[in-house]
Amino acid sequence: MFNTILIANRGEIAVRVMQTAQKMGITCVAVYSDADASAKHVEMADKAVHIGGPAPADSYLKGDVIIQAALDSGAQAIHPGYGFLSENPDFVDAVQKAGLTFIGPSGDAIRAMGLKDAAKVLMEKAGVPVVPGYHGANQGDAFLAEQADNITYPVLIKAVAGGGGKGMRLVETPDTFDEALQSARGEAATAFGNTDVLVEKYVSKPRHIEIQVFGDGTNAVHLFERDCSLQRRHQKVIEEAPAPGMTAEMREAMGQAGVCAAEAIGYSGAGTVEFIVDASDGLRTDRFWFMEMNTRLQVEHPVTEAITGVDLVEWQLRVAAGEPLPRQQHDLHITGHAFEARLYAEDVPKGFLPATGTLTHLNFPKDARADSGVRQGDSISPWYDPMIAKLVVHGTTRGAALNQLERALRHTDVGGLTTNISFLSALASQPDFVAGDMDTGLIARHIDTLTPAPVACTKARSIAALAALGLWNNPNVSGFTLWQPLTRDVTLTHHDEDIIVRVSTNGPQDFTVVLPQASHHVVRRDGVWWCDATRILARVAVSGDEITVFWGNGYRFTRHDPLQRETDGTGDGNLIQAPMPGLVKLINATPGQSVTSGDRLAVLEAMKMEHSLLAARDGVVAEVLVKAGDQVEAGAALVRLQAEET
Repeated sequence: MFNTILIANRGEIAVRVMQTAQKMGITCVAVYSDADASAKHVEMADKAVHIGGPAPADSYLKGDVIIQAALDSGAQAIHPGYGFLSENPDFVDAVQKAGLTFIGPSGDAIRAMGLKDAAKVLMEKAGVPVVPGYHGANQGDAFLAEQADNITYPVLIKAVAGGGGKGMRLVETPDTFDEALQSARGEAATAFGNTDVLVEKYVSKPRHIEIQVFGDGTNAVHLFERDCSLQRRHQKVIEEAPAPGMTAEMREAMGQAGVCAAEAIGYSGAGTVEFIVDASDGLRTDRFWFMEMNTRLQVEHPVTEAITGVDLVEWQLRVAAGEPLPRQQHDLHITGHAFEARLYAEDVPKGFLPATGTLTHLNFPKDARADSGVRQGDSISPWYDPMIAKLVVHGTTRGAALNQLERALRHTDVGGLTTNISFLSALASQPDFVAGDMDTGLIARHIDTLTPAPVACTKARSIAALAALGLWNNPNVSGFTLWQPLTRDVTLTHHDEDIIVRVSTNGPQDFTVVLPQASHHVVRRDGVWWCDATRILARVAVSGDEITVFWGNGYRFTRHDPLQRETDGTGDGNLIQAPMPGLVKLINATPGQSVTSGDRLAVLEAMKMEHSLLAARDGVVAEVLVKAGDQVEAGAALVRLQAEET
């Protein structure tokens, strides 16, 4: 076994790897960028090495610098985590050339699965079912259109080097094929530098079911399936294991297909074989097809660990150190059901816009596993993925685990920035999902009911008012005037609404709270808090003028002094501004240019996503205030239009 390993990653995956490695007595070396100098994974490591600037290209993607850090720190092996360099075969080769062990598959295995078209040809030869389609080298427009006709519509065009939904287009009729093809190629060229595509049959009710495999370079086993069908724009949101409705026959067929895929490329370590399943007629053994193989540990690996009792990181370390597979197929069994929900800093009602800021309050429930790379007081920066944590629950049945998930979300308290907790809660209780009747289009179909911002009820507003006056945690400081109860007013802002609340003291730990429209509540404390006849199980976090009431959802309020209200001096509808800190990737505007409402004027990259900034009206560009490559703060002016004539 290794004495020392370097983790070539950051955040929750670096923390996750260290937890197991340190438990095994292995010394862990962290790497960090300027932005991560005080990060959780750096504090947790036995050693830490600075590797560059905050941009991934200047730090976590600098393979030569990371390898040198491993050599200098005495590490014998490098664990890549996921993302960054984890599926870069040239990095694997360089690690091995330096005399170090790469904790993962060989460079050749990664290359074999790196391009979707080549991987599907390889899988066909190995007897793994693939979606009907064309995956060949002929990229002529007319030829691809002919193949689409042969496959029969609807079809999917996919970039062969794609991922995350980029370079993918659904085509429902032949007359729209050429336009979709050119669009997919353009996006693929920008994202991957490769315009080649493949064409596949589109599955009408697709479920995304993947098989966790583990190999030793010769033989492989599978650790059953995960259902990852709850997706938004091809990004997973909630995952579970095992898959709802899975039969023993189907599990055997998919598991064996996953093992065949792994053994066909001499796979070593943890990997995931992803399948698209046509669920229009239940789960059938003739209705699942290979999509791709992720040659690394997956973000959602904890649900597999929960149902199998296996520590996949420990398996990675042992197999990379030359030990045999810890268990054979007949030793592996499923116990219970597990869910994982991805908690992000993002503004869901604003189109899932990534959010930045400081975590002024952070608390996870004790009866759920929370894999997190941040702590209370840490900041979510614009440089990396805005994940706060992965919440993982396990129950004896799917229903029990779903109840655990609902409870875990309800008792996860995040203050200081906007999160997707209410969206996750709404999704976890969505009737089709609860019934196990879902597909990859579920979120899109129900987006309007899943994404509204939670609005605080009058009881939650009463709690916020007491907290704003310092009475929630210290109710005895309320006091009386000489002849009548002390009465105080406080102004709160909630979702841009100003709320004037009057709080009167009736007696020790007893208050009357009067809100707009003459609604009122009597709030008292006798060991626990009560609002009228309701026992209050809320939690409250106060940071400066921000009050967050955690009661089912997290309701954010700002304590506000109306006499100190700052005048909003911007009020300029002619400005296109950055909605968040980020990197200006592209400017599509020049002074004097006429633009139409909806034209893309700029592209901002933040938190691994690109955001197009559009013209809000027809007009003429007056000035361009930034250039491609500039790093800007939230609210920065990017483009100004000429003022409209009145």
